[in-house]
Amino acid sequence: MNSSQSIRALFQPFAIGNVSLANRIVMAPMTRQFSPDGVPGSDVAAYYRRRAENGVGLIVTEGTVINHPDSSNQMNVPHFYGETALQGWENIVDTVHAAGGRIVPQIWHMGARGNVNDYSQSEITEIVEAFAQAASDARRLGFDGIELHGAHGYLIDQFFWEKTNSRTDHYGGDMIARTRFATEVIEACRRAVGPEFPIVLRFSQWKSSSYTAKLAETPAQLERFLAPLVDAGVDVFHCSTRRFWEPEFEGSDLNLAGWTKKLTGKPTITVGSVGLDGDFMSLFTEGKGAENAKIDGLIERLEREEFDLVAVGRALLVDPTWANKIREGRTDELIPFTSEAVKTLY
Repeated sequence: MNSSQSIRALFQPFAIGNVSLANRIVMAPMTRQFSPDGVPGSDVAAYYRRRAENGVGLIVTEGTVINHPDSSNQMNVPHFYGETALQGWENIVDTVHAAGGRIVPQIWHMGARGNVNDYSQSEITEIVEAFAQAASDARRLGFDGIELHGAHGYLIDQFFWEKTNSRTDHYGGDMIARTRFATEVIEACRRAVGPEFPIVLRFSQWKSSSYTAKLAETPAQLERFLAPLVDAGVDVFHCSTRRFWEPEFEGSDLNLAGWTKKLTGKPTITVGSVGLDGDFMSLFTEGKGAENAKIDGLIERLEREEFDLVAVGRALLVDPTWANKIREGRTDELIPFTSEAVKTLY
């Protein structure tokens, strides 16, 4: 694994439309709450710069919320609206680009305070328009694309999941109907940014309230779920799992990113405990960190083109130089993910 031959696949360039990435390493979005009153400052810019200048091919920012009253319940999560916050993001874009990196914001609505069944059509329309405005601002500020957060039980995912969406109008019902809110968001964003600006959608089967949840129980169901999202304009699917090495369905070794690529033909990003030996929730549920783990299996899957890009979260959180250390074979210098290391969040 330490030889340049064995990691070559991870450091091949990749293009998403007109956006060229130097390698296949993506910094996964990680909420940090380091933006007082929603405004990301110079410290946030420095945080992303360190990853860009140390070999990360694409940075997906922490979740940044749209202009809607219920979009956030945490005051230090960054906003993606308002002059001051957007100026902060513009500085971050310029800083990352100056370091040779690529960056997309993760556009987020945390979800209904009650449930999605209570939203009126007028409020849904307002939220869709807020997503589109954020997408438009992202392009204006110079970002390299956007990621829509449709995973983990947040708003878009609340519409996806039958356990949280029991609406009887055209936003609820069967699996296809439950994708309507997301498709309206994607279509509105596409209109706002034009045909060439990359749109990434992050989705998951699991929810923060239910690790065993499934939007799709079979590959056929997953294909039905994904088709409207492709038609709406998704360029890349970011397929969130807790452990990338776990098969998604019985009878195949393919993970969620592998199945998504196979069924849609679209590029996919895999994620889930990359470079570590435990899933990310163990720190919070059990107080456990994670040791560094070999990535031979990951490389083998990438070489087979099971997926196209690899998102790294905690390993990059504690070690900004993770990508360069992997590329140079300096794995003995990798910093383990521990509770003490997490406190720095640098």
